[in-house]
Amino acid sequence: MQYILQTDNLTKIIGKKELVSDVSLHIKKGEIYGFLGPNGAGKTTVMKILTNLWKPSRGSVEVFGRNLSPNSYEVLKRIGSIIEFPTFYEHMTGYENLELHCEYMGYYSHGCIDSALSMLGLSHAKDTRVRDYSLGMKERLGIARAVCCKPELLILDEPTNGLDPAGMKQIRSLLKTLCTEYGITIMISSHILPEIESIADTIGIIHRGKMLKEISMKDIEESNLSYIEIRVTDMKRAAFLLDEKLGLSNFKIMGDNGIRVYDSSISAQELSKMLTQGGIELTGLKQQSETLEDYFLKMTSEVARCVN
Repeated sequence: MQYILQTDNLTKIIGKKELVSDVSLHIKKGEIYGFLGPNGAGKTTVMKILTNLWKPSRGSVEVFGRNLSPNSYEVLKRIGSIIEFPTFYEHMTGYENLELHCEYMGYYSHGCIDSALSMLGLSHAKDTRVRDYSLGMKERLGIARAVCCKPELLILDEPTNGLDPAGMKQIRSLLKTLCTEYGITIMISSHILPEIESIADTIGIIHRGKMLKEISMKDIEESNLSYIEIRVTDMKRAAFLLDEKLGLSNFKIMGDNGIRVYDSSISAQELSKMLTQGGIELTGLKQQSETLEDYFLKMTSEVARCVN
């Protein structure tokens, strides 16, 4: 298996606090890797180490087949990144900021800045000072800066912060294009799961500083559980009927009036009929499949139960 980036037992300790512990991740060349976790899980800490902004307390990082060190300048030239919120020289224009970035990256390609600005819908603002950009425009300029030097690996930390739904959709489309048409490998972190579900090939779930799971979206889909979700007015009686009268054991109570039935031996129509005949008033019924959000919540809740 060819990995363009991998870590081995990556750990970062500041003072007496262990921010991340023994994180091992593996990113294949040419894929979009979704790095998932709630705020404070350790996503940004890992990404700062991957881009040499922080040194690990222990563990190692390998990029393009080489161990990352403080002197890995040539390796870092092949990486584009946004870590936390992108910052710029506010008195300079968007074009001038990207021009300066290309200078210190040692990248000279005619038209690359205009191309990056056009991809991000910022051509109209190329000569506008960044201090006059909106929050969303600054976020898009950060992505333009990350891609203008044609990196082989793109590391993006919550890149859609500050964007409206239309802007988020535009960025998702752009990332898929960069990956499929330009061959750029992308690592993107987010706590917004539907955003990752629509573009990622592989996901890594980090929780409380520890890596819980790496799994392909294909494997999640193939192991996906379909279920029937019903909403009722009398939860206790409905649960009793499912268990005692219908002989169903594979169901889960959701809140005060919802039940998910995972048993494939019964159809939604049969379930509705039997509950109605049992005197249960149904207020809702729908056939569903588990989403990435369901998978994520299941993983993190299992950890919480073990800890508690």
